[in-house]
Amino acid sequence: LEDSISGHMGEQVSNLDYIQYKDYENAIKYYSEAVEANPTNAVYYSNRSLAYLRTECYGYALADATKALEIDKNYIKGYYRRATSNMALGKFKAALKDYETVVKVRPNDKDAKMKYQECNKIVKQKAFERAIASDEIKKSVVDSLDIENMTIEDEYTGPKLEDGKVTAKFMNDMVEWFKDQKKIHRKCAYQILISAKDLLSKLPSLVEITLKETEKISICGDTHGQFYDLLHIFDLNGLPSPANPYLFNGDFVDRGSFSLEVILTLFGYKLLYPDCFFLLRGNHETDNMNQMYGFEGEIKAKYTAQMFQLFSEVFQWLPLAQCINGKVLVMHGGLFSEDGVTLDDLRKIERNRQPPDSGTCCSLTVSLFPPQNGRSVSKRGVSCQFGPDVTERFLTENKLDFIIRSHEVKPEGYEVTHNGKCITVFSAPNYCDQMGNKGAYIHLRGSDLKPEFHQFTAVPHPNVKPMAYANSLMQMGMM
Repeated sequence: LEDSISGHMGEQVSNLDYIQYKDYENAIKYYSEAVEANPTNAVYYSNRSLAYLRTECYGYALADATKALEIDKNYIKGYYRRATSNMALGKFKAALKDYETVVKVRPNDKDAKMKYQECNKIVKQKAFERAIASDEIKKSVVDSLDIENMTIEDEYTGPKLEDGKVTAKFMNDMVEWFKDQKKIHRKCAYQILISAKDLLSKLPSLVEITLKETEKISICGDTHGQFYDLLHIFDLNGLPSPANPYLFNGDFVDRGSFSLEVILTLFGYKLLYPDCFFLLRGNHETDNMNQMYGFEGEIKAKYTAQMFQLFSEVFQWLPLAQCINGKVLVMHGGLFSEDGVTLDDLRKIERNRQPPDSGTCCSLTVSLFPPQNGRSVSKRGVSCQFGPDVTERFLTENKLDFIIRSHEVKPEGYEVTHNGKCITVFSAPNYCDQMGNKGAYIHLRGSDLKPEFHQFTAVPHPNVKPMAYANSLMQMGMM
């Protein structure tokens, strides 16, 4: 029962084969058939929960693991996968309780013990943060930095900014430096971050641009710390320049092992070409996600906790959406929990904060678009899902043609849904080194705004392990 289920035609279908070949959609399909045929089997729910975990459908994974435990309260894998789901959703206390159960039953399981300890650490850290929180205005990290007197040691031979300014030469040198897995001097990193914060803080929450008939822009989705794949995009599509503008649609960091290199490269190009290189905030440009999925740990390992705090400040100033020629709206996540939201509402969002668990700001970074009409509970467990009817109403009310968003891995790197009105683009091929998906980017031309899709595959990268426990969430649930 653990490793196989029977299809309606009596064929034996191995879940482990589907996981091995990364065919999670079929794993979900056949376990759903098994659940329908035998709704009292805890194993079917638990194994479908695993497939949902692999596709980051944490809300669905949580529901299945909970159902498995309702059927069999002694089914230990149910506790493990429910803990994994809650951990991914940031519900640390609930996760800790289930991890405790697993560790009590299997005290010699090193993997379960490690996850319990990490979850317990996060719960204690958050309790401490709440205890010391105050109503005082939080001072910026910038106020505590003395950049002018920060010394660059003689032995450092890497790239340096020219009078604190990013130049094309600096960008080329920095990228080559990063390719050799070297760090730029902390002073240079701080200079980039301070300048990026100053620039981004002057931008509106909804950026609006106009492409001339002869102009095009390249729109990229999630890059998730996959630095060498980011460089592959530039190899295929050309480096950013006034004649070759880019829009990167959030989730620059976490998961991959080179998030620092990705984000400093993107911030560098934003400073070099502020009017033709655009960045939008994703759901991973947030403290909770960075804590769970690797970026915080990576920055602390490569630099300091203080630098991570500055990254956090900069992320809060990233714009939330971009409108192109008044006809195409780009955001990381999607639409809203109610009708009637206008572009003017997006312009008025005060974004300098960690996003709330609901509302317009939250939806822009985390909402999903299923094929069914209406609104429903998100498979991710946060915000909502929106059908083609919701999309059509929003577009009509705001005189838009279609939406481009990211946020979800797609086998082909992109997906067109909702009668062509909702396009998803994802630019991290072979996501987490195991999903096997293609990456993609989109060309939009001012002449017709017709999307042109360009696919690419992953390139080799140095074998560096992710620097945080929760980067292993893609592997969790395999107990």
